[in-house]
Amino acid sequence: MDTDEYDLISRKPLNLLSDKEKKGKSKKRLRDEHQAEAQKEVKVIITTTTKAEESFRSKQEEIAQKRILKKASKTHKQRVEEFNKHLDSLSEHYDIPKVSWTK
Repeated sequence: MDTDEYDLISRKPLNLLSDKEKKGKSKKRLRDEHQAEAQKEVKVIITTTTKAEESFRSKQEEIAQKRILKKASKTHKQRVEEFNKHLDSLSEHYDIPKVSWTK
């Protein structure tokens, strides 16, 4: 039983919109909907935060400022040198093991 792939497709004609249907809603209705959306946005904007939320945000900003100042205090060269000193202080246990079987 050979079923053609096109047998499953609907063969109804396309329903094209007329000029009236393209225009859609009247200007007054669009304006009313726009005003309703604007009122919804205002309600979303006027949200209050609790004291805990405000203190959390301020603490996060302080931490971020400290992090930025700490990163900006050293040059890249200084950070690389410090990292290399740290790696030198570690024991050989952390070294990458030798993989080659020939040597």
